[in-house]
Amino acid sequence: MDQLYPSQIADWAKAQTQRPVLLDVREGWECQTASAQPDGLDLVHMPMQTIPARLHELDKSRPIACLCHHGSRSMQVAAFLLQHGFQVVNVAGGIHAWSAQVDPGIPVY
Repeated sequence: MDQLYPSQIADWAKAQTQRPVLLDVREGWECQTASAQPDGLDLVHMPMQTIPARLHELDKSRPIACLCHHGSRSMQVAAFLLQHGFQVVNVAGGIHAWSAQVDPGIPVY
């Protein structure tokens, strides 16, 4: 599975033929605490434990970048999505790295 740092996501998104999704798999309170506003991607929030039941809401024709706090939960979700035929990458370092590399205005928690 490919892993991209947050600083690479914008270029990755531009290279896709379909508009990609940034799939945030953190809990609701985490998204309220700190959230990315990605250019060129559609932000979708689905907490990790809801993914199997909500799989039908995701479009297999659209590339997906999975995001969590530090990259562990999103890697598990990305592996699950790969097994189900999705095009997916993991955002290495999660929202914490996003704050450091892309948008320092995102709170660190």
